[in-house]
Amino acid sequence: MKVGSIVKGEITAIKPYGAFVKVGNDYVGLIHISEISDNYVRNIEDYVSKGDVRTLKVLAIDGNKLSLSFKALHKRKKRYKIKLDTGFTPLQEKLEEWVENYSLKNGD
Repeated sequence: MKVGSIVKGEITAIKPYGAFVKVGNDYVGLIHISEISDNYVRNIEDYVSKGDVRTLKVLAIDGNKLSLSFKALHKRKKRYKIKLDTGFTPLQEKLEEWVENYSLKNGD
């Protein structure tokens, strides 16, 4: 086992600050609430339940105790808005043309 390893672990207990995980026969770990999701986590049980098996990333090792992350493997990709050509011309660019057309129609 080393930092950066990807492991599967079973959720054994849930506390307000994190979820405890059994990894194999030799390790126990904690997914701190801050490592559950990039979004605000009000209740960990909205994300995991006791008995769930999750794929996790090892952040730190202290003897047989692991610090684990769920969000490191499940980051949401940033979405970028793409400006599509809608075929519309901004008002500022069309205003002069409209004023000219109005003047021609009304004999001004």
